[in-house]
Formats: sequence, structure tokens, C-alpha cells
Amino acid sequence: MDMKSLALLTDLYQLTMAFGYWKQRKADQQSVFHLFYRSNPFRGGYVVAAGLQPALELIRDFCFQADDVEFLATITGNDGNPIFEPAFLDYLSRLELSVDVDAVPEGTVVFPHEPLLRIRGSILQCQLLETALLNIVNFQSLIATKASRIVMAANGDSVLEFGLRRAQGIDGALAASRAAYIGGCSATSNVLAGKLFGIPVRGTHAHSWVMSFDSELESFSAYAKAMPNNCVFLVDTYDTLEGVRHAIAVGQHLKSSGHRMVGIRLDSGDLARLSIEARQLLDAAGFTDAVIVASNDLDERLIQSLKQQGAAIAVWGVGTKLVTAYDQPALGGVYKLGAIQSSNGSWLPKIKLSEQLIKTSTPGALQVRRYFDAEGNAATDMIFNELESLPAPCKVIDPFDPSIYREMRDTMVFEDLLKPAIRNGKVLGEFPSLLSIRTRTIQQLKKFHSSVLRFDNPQKYSVGLEQELHELKSRLVRQARQTQQVLEEP
Repeated sequence: MDMKSLALLTDLYQLTMAFGYWKQRKADQQSVFHLFYRSNPFRGGYVVAAGLQPALELIRDFCFQADDVEFLATITGNDGNPIFEPAFLDYLSRLELSVDVDAVPEGTVVFPHEPLLRIRGSILQCQLLETALLNIVNFQSLIATKASRIVMAANGDSVLEFGLRRAQGIDGALAASRAAYIGGCSATSNVLAGKLFGIPVRGTHAHSWVMSFDSELESFSAYAKAMPNNCVFLVDTYDTLEGVRHAIAVGQHLKSSGHRMVGIRLDSGDLARLSIEARQLLDAAGFTDAVIVASNDLDERLIQSLKQQGAAIAVWGVGTKLVTAYDQPALGGVYKLGAIQSSNGSWLPKIKLSEQLIKTSTPGALQVRRYFDAEGNAATDMIFNELESLPAPCKVIDPFDPSIYREMRDTMVFEDLLKPAIRNGKVLGEFPSLLSIRTRTIQQLKKFHSSVLRFDNPQKYSVGLEQELHELKSRLVRQARQTQQVLEEP
């Protein structure tokens, strides 16, 4: 966390390839790479892009420090000799990144095969960035997406991120808190995340506070005396409804002294039944504005179920299943070469084949154009190759079924999603505030039909390839397969 450069936050094969490019005198060959994912997580219909700022900061600060190079010199091959030549390590020690980056702004709703980042520059530099960029963008996009689903299930109620103690390490916890806020959570229990990112911080006391006193009532009274402006009492240490009555008693004392009991928290048991009965007790005692907070292994599906049962819960504290993306712990993003520049300056599109159609990459220097209908709702996304001019009007072909296509009228409003972020290794402009990114997420989700956002069997949003790009991809696939067949002939 305190390291100036994260140049060694990479897989060894990125460095062995970099060495190979340098050895072959190809280190400066210009290239275009794309970072994208292939399948939506959580059986859902979308992803919220996140992690761009830390990714750009990594590129901005990227360098091989003296101790990095010293360590690389110690790595040996199977013969016991160093795998990197001293001249190459000297090259790395003087390396300054000069890449260009175009990226989807954080908080944007995106779909499979759409590039979230496009990296253009020398092939050696682009290759060195692959692992770290995937590490950052994959995880934060996954957590932001999970958070958005949980917030959607809460349907206007406040969602607090409570996952620090269950997160995957210190950096994982901080990244999760940041991404959860982007996804729509209103606050975090993570105080360091509050300091670093400006996220509102919330929390009161645990069961151990109650257990450290002779009685629950005494513990609530002591807490109210110590912190009268932050009283949400955890009421399920012994008997939940009796705990509510004790909270009410202390709440009456707070009211008489000019303060207010904010609410109570339920952390176990039948949350639907207990919240309803607790609400009745609170209302009867005149605490109609006291909120009921619930925690205890919540996720979007359980919250949705509790609301359907009429639970009287106004604030949801979600921890483990949010920050660990419990039901799908990885997004599965990839980073693929789209084009390289030849010695005469022309660009050569590149494609990766696979027996699985979903794993065949798309060639070119890709951009995503989002078209909107007359009401301003997202209608279709078109992936196109910026190395070629666009025809008018554009025809968008389904990449998995060419018989399905749409013609996009010239009069349709559109937005190109990839925005300039870095030029020649330098970050462009100021980073947006985390609050503005969170607001963007909320606004973005409103542009999509509820059928795309639903949890079960979501409608597939329309994403396709511009016709000429589709034809280029099909042609390259045929050529690659024919070449392979010729090579395999005896």
C-alpha cells in the first residue's frame, strides 16, 4: 500500500515477454490492447465499471526502482542462471511509460466484450501493464456491480457496507469499500476508507459492549451517556424484543436530555418478524422516527425476500457477501491484443481464435458507441474499429448470430463510451470525486429497462459489432483457420 511503484505487481510471464520483445528489437512496436470481460457476474445482465482512478494512478507512477531491478536479477532459469540480461534490467530501470489510455468512466454500465480500457503504445509497455490493470478493474467492477444489485433490492433504503473484517486483506478491504460506494452504498464502517476516499463512516457498538456490563440496560445507558449523538443500539445480545424495550427506556432518557435515539440494530433471528414487532414497540413508545437497521449475512436476494415479507427495516448493513462477492468471487476480465503497427506505419488487426466462440477476440482499435431512443434510454451498443471510417447509417450485427442485426439511424443520439484518460503517460485532467462517480452509477442504471437489471433471467441488452468490423473479424477467423490447416498438412 505504501509503495511508490507497483511495477512488480505482475505475473512473471509479462516480464519474460517484455524481455523477448526487447531481445527481438520489437520493444517499441506500436500496439493496441483492450481490457474487457466475457460474461456478466451473478447471473445478472450488466456490470458497473469501477477501478479506473487507481488504474490510472498505477500507470502514472509506474517505474522500476533500484530494488525492483535488483530482485529481478536474482530470478534464475532451470539451469540456475539469471533469466534476464543486465542490459535489459538497465533498460527497465530507465523505462518511462508513454502509453495512451482511453477508458469507460467509472460508474458506467457496461456489457460483455465491450472494452473498459484501451491501451495504445509500445508493445513492451502495454504488456507490462496487463496483470495489474486486470487486478484492479476486475475486482472493483465486480464489487461495484454487487453493491448496485444490493442497493436495487433495498429499493430506496440506505445500504451500509460493513465488510472490513471479512474482506480479502487490507488492500481488498479498501478497494471493496471504494467500489461499494461507487455501486450505491451510502456509507462504510471502514474508517481508513473514509479517510482515504471521503466515504461517510457509520457504526455504533458490538455485542461485546453489552456483554461487558452487568446488564443490557446498563450497557445502553452507558453508551448513551458516552455518545448521545450516535445511538443505534444492538438489541439481540440476549433477548431481541426485551432489548428493544431496553433501547426504548434509554431512548426516553435521551429525549428528555435533548438528544435522539437514532434507532436499533438486529443482527440475528427472524429479521422479518422481529423487525415488524420491534417497529410496533418503537411506534407505540413514540419513536416513530427511530430506524431499524438489519445485518447478518445479507445479500440482494435475502433483502428482496425480507421486503416481500413486509420487514420493517430501513437500513441494511451488508458485509461478507458484498465485499467478497460471495456468490461469484471473480469477474474474469481479460486483456487482449487488437492490433499492431507494421514498419511502414499501417495497422495490422490481430485476432485470437478459440474453439469457444465467446473466447475469440475482436480485432482493431475498438470503441463503443451507445445509442439512445427518443426517451433517452439506452437502446443498443455498437463496437466499432476506430482505425476505419464509419459508414452511414451503421448496421450493428449480433456477434453470435449474424442473422440478428439493427440499423442505427443517423438521427439517433449516441455517446462514445471510451474517453481519453492518459496521453503519453500523463493523466488528463482531474479525477472526479467519488460522490460524483456514485451519482453517475445511479443515473446510468436509470437509462436501462428493468428487464436488463432484474436478478433472475435478465433480458440480454443489445450489443453488436459494426458491420465492417464483423466482416473483418469473420475474414480473419477464416484466414487463421486456413493457415493452421495448411501448417498441419503432412
